[in-house]
Amino acid sequence: MAEMAEIREPKDRHEAEAAIRQLTDEIRYHDWHYYVLDSPVISDAEYDQLLARLRDLEQRFPDLRDPDSPTQRVSGQVRPELGTVRHPSPMLSLKSAYQEDEVRNFDKNCRQELGRQRVEYVAEPKYDGLAVELIYRNGRLEVASTRGDGQVGEDVTANVKTIREVVPVLITAPGEMIPSYLIVRGEVYMRKDEFQRLNRQRAEAGESLFANPRNAAAGSLRQLDSAITARRPLHIFFYEIIQVEGVSFTTHWEVLNILPRWGLKTDLAHVQLCSSLEEALLYHRQLEKIRDELEYDLDGVVFKVNQLSDRERLGFRTRDPRWALAYKFTPRQMTSRIRAIRVQVGRTGLLTPVAELDPVHIGGVEVKSASLHNQSEIERKDIRIGDRVLVERAGDVIPYVVKPIKEERNGSEQVFHFPETCPVCGAAVVMSEDKKAAMCTGMTCPAQIKKRIVHFASKRGMDIEGLGEKMAEQLVDQGLVRRLSSIYQLRRQDLLALERMGEKSTDNLLRAISASKSQPLDRFLYALGIPLVGEHLARVLAENFAGLDELMAASRDDLDRIREIGPAVANSIASFLANPDNRAVIEEMRQAGLSLPNPHFKRKAAGRLPLSGRTFVFTGKLERWTREQAKAVVESLGGRVTERVSADTDYLVAGPGAGSKLDEAKRRGIQIISEDELVRLIKER
Repeated sequence: MAEMAEIREPKDRHEAEAAIRQLTDEIRYHDWHYYVLDSPVISDAEYDQLLARLRDLEQRFPDLRDPDSPTQRVSGQVRPELGTVRHPSPMLSLKSAYQEDEVRNFDKNCRQELGRQRVEYVAEPKYDGLAVELIYRNGRLEVASTRGDGQVGEDVTANVKTIREVVPVLITAPGEMIPSYLIVRGEVYMRKDEFQRLNRQRAEAGESLFANPRNAAAGSLRQLDSAITARRPLHIFFYEIIQVEGVSFTTHWEVLNILPRWGLKTDLAHVQLCSSLEEALLYHRQLEKIRDELEYDLDGVVFKVNQLSDRERLGFRTRDPRWALAYKFTPRQMTSRIRAIRVQVGRTGLLTPVAELDPVHIGGVEVKSASLHNQSEIERKDIRIGDRVLVERAGDVIPYVVKPIKEERNGSEQVFHFPETCPVCGAAVVMSEDKKAAMCTGMTCPAQIKKRIVHFASKRGMDIEGLGEKMAEQLVDQGLVRRLSSIYQLRRQDLLALERMGEKSTDNLLRAISASKSQPLDRFLYALGIPLVGEHLARVLAENFAGLDELMAASRDDLDRIREIGPAVANSIASFLANPDNRAVIEEMRQAGLSLPNPHFKRKAAGRLPLSGRTFVFTGKLERWTREQAKAVVESLGGRVTERVSADTDYLVAGPGAGSKLDEAKRRGIQIISEDELVRLIKER
């Protein structure tokens, strides 16, 4: 089925009949994808729009309402191979509201029906998971089922028993009674971090990805093999008692508080008893603000009349209760179509593909573009130009494409090919081996000159104190620096004319620029910002080439033969140094007086150093040296210093206040030494 078709306002009964038929077919198609395949092709908000449109037409033309209409039943289908369970009471869905006026109308109807000025509500999170029903007989779990079509659900007893938070036997305090018969309903969900981890594992295994935690939870619980379900990180919150024998209640609030005493987990930390509608609406606003901080996904809030006797008076409609309402949050996901894919160049030279979309409103904001992250993501998700896609915008996060709707491809979609040259400056683009990073190799690229200046002048680079981000912005904005070599052509009068630059600060900056001319080769190579080359690889290059001329004359094969430099890095270095603009900038800096001494090559030529081949990690406070000094000492003696503990780490140097790195080193069995022991190690070698 194609994307949501536009249904015009019917002019007469004949057109209304056609519109109802079209809406019914479309809703059933989406029910099949959502409930049976666990792979929705439209967002929840768009589905609700279809259902509301159908309901409106049926109200205006009641003789056209079919008894089997989606408005007259709970959406959903069962997988017969799982086995079926008939619910003792219909397992209905909830009516949804997206506007406050709809909620106020719900409250008004409740008050009028009950003859009250005010109604007490229980406000609960609306979890974005899979609804289930559990039946306990004599305290033991007898059967568990999904909602299914509301009358009949799937038998998932074996799978539900694998969820650690589900007790097979009810528990209670001594002297308290366990109900002889209990029907309880809840929501199975997957935490957001666990969902991300599961999708990463599936991507590595070449398996299809779940669109969101709800589909991951549903797909996991509806497995034919319960061993698969057992390996999935599923959780549950219980929220309703449908039937109970041996215990009685007068309010829903009592129900929520008794369930944990029987071993049935509830979310009392985020549930609130509200004495009025205004309290309930405030709860909705507050919960929507913190939804990103919660470990699970919510798509709204449920308001339920608290008094159980009031619920009986209010009763039910065909597919939902009159005493409850789901007040949805602003939608986070919508569908759109990719019209084109353009590539942006960031300030660091990183190229990012961005999808240009048909405009769509998500989270109250019109979205016209969405990040595709990198070439690896595009290939993993198989995103193509022309695809209809599911787009998500969570909080203030930049919108991104969740997945393409492959079922709706017509053959006109085009595979995206990453550009081989920078769209801003035309320089060669180098791609990392995992295709997660593509970098422009042009030093003069206008899109990144400010960031390049800051990196070039950084403490670990050329160490030009006073040339930070604000100064770089001024220099570029005033046209004083258009390429890195321009730094060495700055004049005193130019700097004095800048904002907040007095004589003292100007002279200090000029002295720092002059002093940087004697920085060693490895720091210069790092400062250049060669893609994929950090401090360590800059040192490796300095150890293998006597000077800059020798390095610039090296071929890709020469570079590839060096230990620790693979094909991707070799290609990046060679492409960078072969760029005519880059070579011109480097030559201009050398003409300005950069000497670029290379002590590392001489040390290497003199023989093996005391710490050669050893990798160190530092943690905690050091007494003898600063962290930078300790790193310099180790590296000057042939050792390597990294930030993280890994299988390649030989020593962890731990001082007072050591943290998680110490725990990781112990776990891996890595030798842990003190700062004094490091000194002895150096002397012994």
